[in-house]
Amino acid sequence: MSSNVYYRNTLKLGLISITLLFWLQLRATARTTVEQGVMEKTIISQLNSPPTQPTLPSTSERMMRLLLRLKLPVQPTPPNTSEQNIHLLLVLKQRRLYVYQGDVLLASYPVAIGKPKWETPIGKFKVLNMVENPAWENPFVTYREVIPPGLKNPLGERWIGFWTDGKDEIGFHGTYKRDSVGKAISYGCVRMYNEDVRKLFEIVRIGTLVIVVP
Repeated sequence: MSSNVYYRNTLKLGLISITLLFWLQLRATARTTVEQGVMEKTIISQLNSPPTQPTLPSTSERMMRLLLRLKLPVQPTPPNTSEQNIHLLLVLKQRRLYVYQGDVLLASYPVAIGKPKWETPIGKFKVLNMVENPAWENPFVTYREVIPPGLKNPLGERWIGFWTDGKDEIGFHGTYKRDSVGKAISYGCVRMYNEDVRKLFEIVRIGTLVIVVP
């Protein structure tokens, strides 16, 4: 009699344990299904949303530091394209910069462009900043040597920036190495004779369109 009661209680305990394990397994499966559903919705939402475009400053931090070391730079002036309609066309294979007012060619200047692996970027840009007698911060040394305006400054007498990745800048500038003009020799910038970049400086404004073609 006592053995029958023992076996009966043991069977009940076993059934309760099996039922509890089965319930826990169902609960874990349901939670996993819900989490997978949330993850799938998140992935689908990200795929359907437009790509996030990085916001780049119009002037790099390095250039801003340079501007602070100079006498007051040219103040940004909203472009008056409706009246002037000035735009620049840089033809890399010709090593030449053309200045147009509408369809009328106003001037053209010989230039030096970026060397292989440091090519001048192709596309449509706008003048971002303009500096008279700029200082130059050497990006190729760790201690950031600053070269003041003068004969040893590789930027010459004027700077007209038109491209930035938020760290470095590319632009038109003068040079004291006159024999470099006409060659693919720079680190991406467009070198000009100082007398030519001074003339260009008087023509363009912040916002002037710059078109660079191969």
